[in-house]
Amino acid sequence: MSKTAIVFWSSTGNTEAMADAVKAGAQEAGAEVSVFSASDFTADMVADFDAVALGCPAMGDEVLEEDEFQPMFDAVLPALKDKKVALFGSYGWGDGQWMRDWEAVCKDAGVTLACDCVMANEAPDDEAVAACKALGAALV
Repeated sequence: MSKTAIVFWSSTGNTEAMADAVKAGAQEAGAEVSVFSASDFTADMVADFDAVALGCPAMGDEVLEEDEFQPMFDAVLPALKDKKVALFGSYGWGDGQWMRDWEAVCKDAGVTLACDCVMANEAPDDEAVAACKALGAALV
């Protein structure tokens, strides 16, 4: 059985709702899923999983959350090279530049993304929930 970690940071609950849908999709595809807040996940934990889904909303000037998520992501990034990885997050302004930048950082570090990222404008609608479930399934 595939083991998947879903690691996210959420302020308003929008990215958390996306994480719930990712979890549902991965479980429906047969994965054993563990969900973590960004502050509870470390680089040492990556080895315990076959796949990792990372979720963070756009903050400030379209950047990752800087106090908890960004430091965790920087720490785990080198360990993600041989894992299935997927990215998701919500935003309330802008055009998704934070996600494009995040994808580029992953690719530059040699991380192969298992599928297209999923973005939701504010709370995830039915289409975004379905895309998050598909993202979860793609990790299995």
